[in-house]
Amino acid sequence: MMRFLIPPVLVLVTIGGMLVLDRMLPSPELIKTPYTWLGGVIALAGLALAQAHARLFHSLRINIQTFGEPSDLCERGLFSRSRNPMYLGMLVLLSGVAWCLGSLVAFAGPLLFLLAAQYWYVPYEEARLRRKYGERYDDYCRRVPRWIGWRRGGRDLR
Repeated sequence: MMRFLIPPVLVLVTIGGMLVLDRMLPSPELIKTPYTWLGGVIALAGLALAQAHARLFHSLRINIQTFGEPSDLCERGLFSRSRNPMYLGMLVLLSGVAWCLGSLVAFAGPLLFLLAAQYWYVPYEEARLRRKYGERYDDYCRRVPRWIGWRRGGRDLR
C-alpha cells in the first residue's frame, strides 16, 4: 500500500496538510504580507527544478517510478551535483508554499517531506541502484553527494 504514496502524491498530501494545519492550529506568524508572496516564486522555482529533471528522465527513457526497476543511472543536469534534484525541487516547492502561508506550523510540511525522502524514498532507491549497478553506482555516490553540499567527513548524511 505504501508504494502508492509516490513522491508527487506525498507533495500534494503535504500541501493539503499544511493548509489545514495553518488554518486550524494557532501558530506564530513568521513571514508577513507582502513578503509571503516571495513564497510563490520559491514554489515555482522548486516545481521547475523537479519538472526539468523529470523531463530529462523522460527524454533519456529512464524509469522515473520511485518503486519501479531502475533502467539507467543518470548523471546529467543537476544529477552531476546531487543524486536527488527532483526531491530537492519538491522540497523547495513545499518550502515556497510554507513561505506563502507564513506560519511556523506550515514549515512542518517541508520538514516531514525531507524526512520521508531521506529515510524512506532515497534509501529504497539507492539500494535498488546499488544492486543493479554495483561499483558504477558506488563510484557515482563517492563523486556526487546525496543532497547538494550535505557531506560530513567526506560521507553523505545517512
